[in-house]
Amino acid sequence: MDRQLYTEDHEIYRESVRDFLAREVEPHKDKWDEARWIDREVFAKAASQGLYGIQIPEQYGGSGETDYRYRMVVCEEVARINALSFGLTVALQDDLFLAYLLDLTTDDQKQRWLPSIASGEKIGALAMTEPGTGSDLRGIKTSARREGNEYILNGQKTFISSGIMADLLVVAVRTNPEGGSRGFSLFVVERDTPGFERGRKLDKIGLPGQDTAELFFEDARVPASNLLGEEGLGLQYLMGHLPRERLGVTAMALATTRAIFDITVAYCKDRKAFGKPISTFQHIQFELAEMSTEIDIAEAYVDRSVRAYNDGTLSDVDAAKGKWFVSELQKRVIDRCLQLHGGYGFMNEYAVGKAYVDTRIQTIYGGTTEIMKQIIGRDLIA
Repeated sequence: MDRQLYTEDHEIYRESVRDFLAREVEPHKDKWDEARWIDREVFAKAASQGLYGIQIPEQYGGSGETDYRYRMVVCEEVARINALSFGLTVALQDDLFLAYLLDLTTDDQKQRWLPSIASGEKIGALAMTEPGTGSDLRGIKTSARREGNEYILNGQKTFISSGIMADLLVVAVRTNPEGGSRGFSLFVVERDTPGFERGRKLDKIGLPGQDTAELFFEDARVPASNLLGEEGLGLQYLMGHLPRERLGVTAMALATTRAIFDITVAYCKDRKAFGKPISTFQHIQFELAEMSTEIDIAEAYVDRSVRAYNDGTLSDVDAAKGKWFVSELQKRVIDRCLQLHGGYGFMNEYAVGKAYVDTRIQTIYGGTTEIMKQIIGRDLIA
């Protein structure tokens, strides 16, 4: 199937990304997963190579390039080498953290934070989820009250991706307990903020190289100048940025599904049973045919979503459709690919085995499949 999404410029960029990953990521990715930590130096190199942060304006060290197709290229090349822990950390910068800094910061805040992100010197993270609050953002209990030129934060966050590594965190808090949907605000909390502590690095079943942590705020004193946007509009800001976050999950889900499928086709051609390649068996061909068709159909929807995002017309509902469908497709296809690998698929040395556990989170973070369906359903009956 001829894909028309990319231009020659995107393919030139792809070669640059592929060369960087082969040189700086592929030789180290397994070591990072074993150590449960990615060397920070690689992010400075990745930023300087333009693997992320290219949407940052030129005056702050970026390229000012907002075409999401470049982000798609990175997703595809990261998936091709199965470096998913590294890929998630990059995605957190481009699809979550940076979107808030680019859209909500003042000129002074941009000057304070964007150059260090563009250079890879600092890593960002988004802190929304709490022990009793996942997809229900209105249940956030972490609070902030103003005292003079500071806000005092108290509460706890959990499942925060890059929570240990991050130097800057966009933290969602409740600033007015009686304010309803206008009772929430966003702050940038910096690494050495008094009263801010990091808890344990959580032990996950997948993506081991990408750190996920608990965060604690005990009378943490945050300068009022670190407020993002207006006080009380935090929930609206969070909701407004969800399409980009969910498109990011969708993009990585599609890229990984395609990469593992391609590996599986090659495996089926090489693997022999009863004296001939298993790809010659009708049942195997039917399995591959079904997966190929499903991936192509999902790809058409994702490509349309990317174009809509570039045009500023990607709705929350359309992003939710892509997020749940493609992430569930990914789960189903990779499971079938593992089955076709037989016992070898259960081995970590095979890409399909690692992808099986690394991608299981895709139907959960960024909003669960169930929440995505609820968003779509509410829109249908509204």
